[in-house]
Order: sequence, then structure tokens, then C-alpha cells
Amino acid sequence: MSDSSNPTTHQKRRADQYNDPKHNYLHYWDGRQYEHAAEEIALKKLLRGKHFQTAIDVGGGYGRLCLFLEKYADKVILAEPSQQQLDIAADFLKDHPEIQRRLTQADDLKFADKSADLITMIRVMHHLPEPSAEFSEIARVLSDDGLAIIEVANYLHARNRLKYLLKGERMPVKPVDIRSKQNQRDDEIAFVNHNPRTVIRQLEHAGLHVEATLSVSNLRSTRLKKIVPHRLLVGTEYLLQRPLAGSYFGPSIFFLVSKTSN
Repeated sequence: MSDSSNPTTHQKRRADQYNDPKHNYLHYWDGRQYEHAAEEIALKKLLRGKHFQTAIDVGGGYGRLCLFLEKYADKVILAEPSQQQLDIAADFLKDHPEIQRRLTQADDLKFADKSADLITMIRVMHHLPEPSAEFSEIARVLSDDGLAIIEVANYLHARNRLKYLLKGERMPVKPVDIRSKQNQRDDEIAFVNHNPRTVIRQLEHAGLHVEATLSVSNLRSTRLKKIVPHRLLVGTEYLLQRPLAGSYFGPSIFFLVSKTSN
């Protein structure tokens, strides 16, 4: 059995699900057009008017957002710990051979210091109960004037806040394991939601400063997606992301971060 005290071992275990032939992350996005559009809206808002030489999408799966990042960077690199996802990416990105694919861990990125001026890490934090090593790596690889966009699976979203309010309890500060009881085992992939305020402190500890915040996927609901036209959902999402950011309303929070000035 692997050494559970080794953080790199934990990161490798997090890729196991995505190397399972029964789990095709490309198919996971079937029926999630609203969520994908919401994330592209957030990226567009945060990157508007900017252009970069090198962008690295950390934990980017099969390259879902790499095509979008090409609009903002001369070179895009998909940095992914799952070989199966990189194999799927080879087909998904077949018409974009300029997008590079690298097998690498988020807590041990195989890139030189200050070699990227844009780093994105989307839908990765829910597998990181303790993201300090990953944040340190982002700070190391990011250029001094670069930017990173980090998405956080948010435990302070509106429904949870109402639930805790009705119970008269305080919201947790530490990450909350949202796996079912039978899956809360060391040999199962971690799946947590975070308190964004705690994440901000963790980012600061790594030398990263939050420049902007967006609340994303604010209308994520199976019922809503069935009864509300997609264009109306997406249009409303566009209008809500900035106004709801301060309250951490949605299930997904996007942070635009830069390196802290010395």
C-alpha cells in the first residue's frame, strides 16, 4: 500500500479516477453546456483586454478549456496528471497540434521558474483538501507580472449558508468532505468543498494575491436547466457573476490572482 503521508502520493491517487477506463471525463460534460458556458464567461471577464505569451492549464483534463485559452495566449500547454485524459486530449485537440500536452502533477509541475505568464487551475481544488503545495508550485512557475485563475468548489454557496443559518451553526473554515459515507476512505479520491476565505489566506501564504473574484454557475440546477432556455440561463449568468461575487453565492468561485509584490 502506498504511503498516505506523502503529498505526492496523494496527488497521484487523485488521478486514479481519471485513469479508470470506465470514467471518461469527456462524456461527463454531456448535458453540462450551461456549466461550460458559465466558466468560459468567467474566463472572458477576467482575461478581457489581456494577452499572454505562455498559458498553462493545470489539471485541464482532456483540454476542454485549452481551445478557449488559445484566444489569449501565443502558446497553450495542457498540464494533466492522468495519461488517459491526455490520450483523450490527443483526439479532442487533433485539429490544434500547437497545444502541447504534458503529464505532470499539480504539486510538482515540471516547468521552469517564472516560465508562464498565465496559469489556470479549474475544477481541481475539489480534489485538494490541502492545496498549499499546489499554490506554491503555481507561484514558482508564474512570472513576476503573470496572472493565475484558480477555481474553488465553494462550500459557502447560498443553499449551504441558508442550511447553516436555520441550524444556528457557523460555516466551516476547513474543507468539507462531501463524499458519501461509504466512499470516505483513504483509497477513494478526495472530494471536498472549500471556504473561499480560507483559500484566500492559503494563497497569500504562497505569495499570491487575489485581484478579482467571480461567483460562477450561479443557476446550476438540474430542474432549471430543464425548464429555462439555455440562452436565458447563460445570459442571466453573465449578469450575476460580478454582483454575487462578494457573497460567494454560487457553487464555484473564480479567483484572479497575481504574485504578491515584495
